[in-house]
Amino acid sequence: MTGKGGGSRELKVRVKDKRKSQSSRRWLERQLNDPYVARAKREGLRSRAAFKLAEIDDKAHVLKKGARVIDLGAAPGGWSQVAAERAGAKGRVVAIDVLPMTPIAGVDFVQLDFLDPSAPGRLKTMLGGPADVVLSDMAANATGHARTDHLKIMALVEAAAEFAREVLAPGGSFLAKVLQGGTEAALLAGLKRDFKQVKHIKPPASRADSAELYLLAAGFRG
Repeated sequence: MTGKGGGSRELKVRVKDKRKSQSSRRWLERQLNDPYVARAKREGLRSRAAFKLAEIDDKAHVLKKGARVIDLGAAPGGWSQVAAERAGAKGRVVAIDVLPMTPIAGVDFVQLDFLDPSAPGRLKTMLGGPADVVLSDMAANATGHARTDHLKIMALVEAAAEFAREVLAPGGSFLAKVLQGGTEAALLAGLKRDFKQVKHIKPPASRADSAELYLLAAGFRG
């Protein structure tokens, strides 16, 4: 599966159920009219997020055959599906989420909060060696307060980045979801010190009105 081509947009669907709040109707309309949502269903993918990772990897080429991958915040499994397909039979994908996830072929999953003190050691044991790629699509529950939400997701990114430094093999890559509003300077400075290339990416599958961005750090110096 590649991330190219979101498919043509279907005829606009309106939700007229007055029992739902206006925000709920808007969200449902957006889902029903989203070509990536429709395409994910057609292709048997767990979520539209699969296309975000596919589009990023089509350009960055971090998910190579035989890659050893850790997927943080994996449920419902869209990123793990892409990682398992691209790493192939000789690769290995280990995934974690506080929410349950239906099994995926080629993916070892543990239901556990990544911020639990036991989580990093558990993931390292499951992988059985250094990782080539650490993925993080983790997001904290939104409060509706932009600054608070930004700080919460950045705390998750910082924890994921620290874990990536512990587990990545030299040359490895770290990809994480962040929010527009400025990745913290200290985090960026640390990543630029430890990785050869650091950049922000907004894949086509990421909705234009969404504040999400992806931070890719490639070429871990070890």
